[in-house]
Amino acid sequence: MPNSKQAAKRLVQDERRRLANKATRTNMKSALKKALKATTPESKAETQAAAASRIDKAAKQRVIHPNAAARLKSRLAKRLAKTSA
Repeated sequence: MPNSKQAAKRLVQDERRRLANKATRTNMKSALKKALKATTPESKAETQAAAASRIDKAAKQRVIHPNAAARLKSRLAKRLAKTSA
């Protein structure tokens, strides 16, 4: 329980931010999974671009670290290249 009015407000703000971050992270993970399940080369390129965009957005909002975003995009590109070869 918060002891002050300020602490109560921070509790509400933290919860709002937590839910927003969770939504961003969920969207990012869904885009990654969709890209990995793509079958045709056209859909692979399209879904890879969408996933990279979601990863960049999460990094820009600091939901994930920018280096983690770069690592995720690199691994995604490697896996899609491996499956298309």
